[in-house]
Amino acid sequence: MKDPVLLAAGGTGGHLFPAESLASVLKARGHRVELVTDTRALNYGGAFPADAVHTVSAATPTGGSIVAKLKSALTLGQGTLQAIALLRRVKPACVVGFGGYPTVPPLVAARLLRIPSILHEQNAVIGRANRFLASGVNAIATGFPTLSGAGATLVTKAKFTGNPVRPAVLEAAQIPYPSFADDRLRILVTGGSQGARVMSDVVPAAIAMLPRDVQERLVIVQQARGEDEARVRAAYAAMNLQAEVAPFFRDLPARIAAAHLVIARSGASTVSELAVIGRPAILVPFPFALDQDQAANAVQLKASGAVDVVVQKDFDPAWLAAALGRAAFASEGLTERARAAKDAGVANAAERLADLVERVAQN
Repeated sequence: MKDPVLLAAGGTGGHLFPAESLASVLKARGHRVELVTDTRALNYGGAFPADAVHTVSAATPTGGSIVAKLKSALTLGQGTLQAIALLRRVKPACVVGFGGYPTVPPLVAARLLRIPSILHEQNAVIGRANRFLASGVNAIATGFPTLSGAGATLVTKAKFTGNPVRPAVLEAAQIPYPSFADDRLRILVTGGSQGARVMSDVVPAAIAMLPRDVQERLVIVQQARGEDEARVRAAYAAMNLQAEVAPFFRDLPARIAAAHLVIARSGASTVSELAVIGRPAILVPFPFALDQDQAANAVQLKASGAVDVVVQKDFDPAWLAAALGRAAFASEGLTERARAAKDAGVANAAERLADLVERVAQN
């Protein structure tokens, strides 16, 4: 068994999914892999392919009062002491951080103990926690070809690996783009893990504006928040349309593969999965992010010609009805856009990141 690699990730899917993909590759190469995270990930951690899962104290020191910020700073200091003890016990060959403030204590501890370390930045704009840590790591692996907000000095550390995607995404990537033989247009609507309310407000209203002959050709799968689910389902039932509505789809990669067109937010995982699977999309970046990371992610894929990007204030029923009306009669164009998306995807991102980990660990 090779020296262990310690992965540090915040307790959300956006951070844990790429860490999970890297863990699978490293374990296949004979490495012991351990995960350090926060308490949010403990339930998920049971399924994480790690030999051990640890938690350290962490908090987000942005927003709130001065007292709240001081408490967060003290919590991070406590977490750093815990992380130092953890790293001395585990003796990792490399520490890899995937973003979020739970990565701060392990990465600071790695710097203090002079253990090689890497940051993976999944977005096209470097996040605040990663920006704080970046000067102390050996390399910054990037999810997109360009990285904004890092500055010239940090960009020299950047290595484009792509965003590692889950095995289910790689399986879905093997599914060909659906044919239009039955004259149906299959639409998937998703708004992230909780479902964006704007999708529930806009998409059914847009479809209601379409001519009846276009409506009858649609097959709709829509993720809607629990409190929105009933009204979205009722809207489609009133139009007598074929629609499946649910708050969460466990088989989302397969749903993406089954779609002709996806309407979604533009988180890093979503954009990367669309590209690897190869599906055209209408992307609506979350407008209130401090770093505008979703807008930057969407621009990256838009350059390929695979997606349309619309700011949320312009994403209204009339705009979307016009876009769907065009898509309904553009099967060749959608097929070409699917091909462009796939060309932009990085299916071997986990392997590329594992290569970087091994190089950094050996130096």
